[in-house]
Parts: sequence; C-alpha cells; structure tokens
Amino acid sequence: MASLAQQFCGLRCSPLSTTRLSKHFNHPTRQTQKPTSVRTVSAVAINNAETRERLKLKEIFEEAYERCLSAPMEGVSFTLEDFHSALENYDFNAEIGTKVKGMVYNIDANGALVDISAKSAAYLPVREACIHDIRRVEEAGIFPGLQEEFVIIDENEYDDSLILSLRSLQYDLSWERCRQLQAEDVVVKGKVSSANKGGVVALVEGLNGFVPFSQISSKSAAEELFNKEIPLKFVEVDEEQSRLVLSNRKAMADSQAQLGIGSVVIGTVQSLKPYGAFIDIGGMNGLLHVSQISHDRVADIATVLQPGDTLKVMILSHDRERGRVSLSTKKLEPTPGDMIRNPKLVFEKAEEMAQSFRQRIAQAEAMARADMLRFQPESGLTLTADGILGPLTTDLPAEGLDMSDIPPAEDLDHDIPPAEEDL
Repeated sequence: MASLAQQFCGLRCSPLSTTRLSKHFNHPTRQTQKPTSVRTVSAVAINNAETRERLKLKEIFEEAYERCLSAPMEGVSFTLEDFHSALENYDFNAEIGTKVKGMVYNIDANGALVDISAKSAAYLPVREACIHDIRRVEEAGIFPGLQEEFVIIDENEYDDSLILSLRSLQYDLSWERCRQLQAEDVVVKGKVSSANKGGVVALVEGLNGFVPFSQISSKSAAEELFNKEIPLKFVEVDEEQSRLVLSNRKAMADSQAQLGIGSVVIGTVQSLKPYGAFIDIGGMNGLLHVSQISHDRVADIATVLQPGDTLKVMILSHDRERGRVSLSTKKLEPTPGDMIRNPKLVFEKAEEMAQSFRQRIAQAEAMARADMLRFQPESGLTLTADGILGPLTTDLPAEGLDMSDIPPAEDLDHDIPPAEEDL
C-alpha cells in the first residue's frame, strides 16, 4: 500500500505555458470544465485503491493474530520437544568444581579469555594460571590457541561469566605426586623460601612443606638456608589437613648411606666452634672434632682452618638415623703434625692413608674375633679368613654369622663434644 501511495504522490503536473493560458481565456467555458473532471476522477481512484490495500492488510494481520492465538505451531516443522532436546544435547554444567575443556583465544595483563562453549566466555585470572607465582599468563605457557582442561572456581556477579583455574588442578596433582614419592621413599630437592621459630618452609613439587629445625642436619641458621636447595625426605603427607612435613636429616642419611667407616670425602668448612669445625659434605654437616684435626695439639682451630676452606676428611662414624657424621683429618696425616705444617700433603695422600686405616681396622676386628673364640671355646664357632664366624655344628646356618654389620657406638651430641681417642 505504501508503494502505491508513493507512486501517486510522486505525480506532478507540468507547468502551463502562457500560450495555453491565453487559449483558456479565449474559450473560458469549454476549457475550464474538462481538467476539473479529470482531477476529480483521479482522486476518487486513488482513494479507492488505498482503501482496498488497507483493508486487505488488515485482514492479513487479523488472520495471523488469530492463528498465533489458536495454533501457534501450525506449519512449523521444529517442535517445542525438538527445541528441548537440542538444549539437552548442548547442556552446560556451570557448577563450582566442574572440570571443563576450553581454548584460550585472548590474553591480557590480568589473565586470559577462554572459550568453554558456554553462553559467554570464561576468564582465567593470572593468579589461577599456575601453582607458582607469576606476573603474566605467558610465563605459564598460556597463549591463544592453547587447549586445556580447567576447573570452575567462581562466577562473576557483574556479568555472570565463569572464573576458571589451572592452579587448583595442579595442586591436586602435586599432592598426588608427593604421596607417590613418600611411598617410594625417595630423596627430593626443596628450596627454602621462609622460616619461623620452629623450622623452615621449603617448596617441594609446588607445595610449601615444613622442615623442623630438629630435622635439619646442619647447624646453619635459618637465614643461611634461605633460597638454598636442600635434600629432603617426606615424613607426613596429609592433603586434607594441608600438612606436608619433611626431613633433611633422613635425606642426608640416605644419600650418605654408601659412606662407610674410613671413606674419604671432600668437604667445605662451614663454621668454627671451640670444640671443632663443622664441615659440609654434600649438603650434610659433619663434625671435625678438635682432637681429630692433627696428632699435634691444636690450641686455636682458626690457625688451621677457616670458613670456606675446602679439604679432604675421613668418615670416623655415621649415625644414619640422626644424620650425624664424625670426621677426621688426623687419620690422614702421613706423619704426625702434617695437617698443621703441610695440609696439602695430607690431602694428596688422603686415599692412601685411608686405605691403610681401613686395613688396620679390619685386622683389629679379626683379632678381636679370634680372642673371643679363644676365651669362649664352648661357643662352637670358627673364624674364616674373611672374618666371618662359621658353625661347627648343624644348629647354625651353613653360611655362618656375619658380624661385620654391627653398628658403631652412638656418638655423643655435637653440642657436648666428646673426648675422642686414637684407635
């Protein structure tokens, strides 16, 4: 209807010339009535066409309105049941704690936008992008196009968008990894990040574990351990209580298990005390007692050793359970007093002197066993060439009794230095 009206409204009559006007005035009666009749008929025709068009449109609208009220789905192939079925196929679970898969499509200074096929994009804040502290998501390897599994941790109350996290998933994996490492009883490395009056906090597998001072093998102050990596073993792994307790002593005892009496190791002087020097031997502190520095008397340890000095020492005793090691340089002296006069010679001959020391120990043990058999013939035992007690009767194992694994006497606490004597 509107187009029809525009066509008629767009008609314009051409301007009349003066010649035609003059003719009209010459014949006023005949010329003036004819144009008036034409204009009248045209106006009536226009009004009738517009009316018919309006009536026709009104009928169409009324018919459509009645059909919407009476049969809204008439002629529609996609039913309401089909619509609900389609919604079920694309249903999205937005509950807190739900794991979802998504693809990162944009990153900014505060996080990343993630497409998880929901009604709106989800957001991954930078603090939730990694178990470690980072400033930008790129540091955690997050870039547009990355497909990853996330967990929903919150909902933004302003725009109803979902908040995602990778950090929570990584924490779960870290606790699982710690439980596995504890079961395998392995030694791990932990970086000391802070300290309190009870011990230090070390970062292991992304988790903060507590190491009590009683479980630290060295006598170093907490400040000296800050930002250093130390070997650790798991004592307690409790995810529900968020308790992760570690031990440096047990780790060091395990790592030094291959060290036997008479072994030579390289160490570094950590600190000096009136009764001796503490030597770091691969992350574990051992005590070099003042009486074990040299055969000659050492009045002032500082005249022989200084913190930071590197030297070779021999293992005298090793308490694996308590993580304590007693050391000696006196046993490595080719001649008495060399540690004071010529320490370089002592270190050059260290392995040779240690081998000689081990031989003397073996001979002493063999003689002790022989004496025991001489004074206790009723025991019914014999001594083999290897120093193993064997049976004379069938009541004892055929392979004999190996007494070489008898542990040494427990050394005294380092805080109360023992008065050690030569073997």
